[in-house]
Amino acid sequence: MSHFTTIHTQIRDLDALADACAELGVSLVPDTVCRGYAGLTRKAPHVIKLKGPYDIAVEPSKENDGTYGLTTDWWDGHVAKEVGPHYGRLLQIYGVHKTTREAARRGLRVTRRVEADDSILLTLEGGVL
Repeated sequence: MSHFTTIHTQIRDLDALADACAELGVSLVPDTVCRGYAGLTRKAPHVIKLKGPYDIAVEPSKENDGTYGLTTDWWDGHVAKEVGPHYGRLLQIYGVHKTTREAARRGLRVTRRVEADDSILLTLEGGVL
């Protein structure tokens, strides 16, 4: 029985995802094997290699719409400890990097501030929106 669970996300920029992974101290590796519970593995086009015993597979959505799903084994909290429950920290940092990339492309400056509740406030300045 598989323990892997897929959550459809709006990941559209693998470079921004790689930057988010680097900020979290993990890496996005192309074309490799994703580890799960009891030695289960699955081949994936991209895998977020975590420090613990499990990884996250990054796979194109079945809708073929340019988005990616994240698939992992949530058993025993190993993945949540590194990227947050339901990928929360990973997706937050991905959003920061995606926004920063888009802002730079449009000639905007980005200021980033971490709030007391660990939310991240981005301020965009300059250029034309």
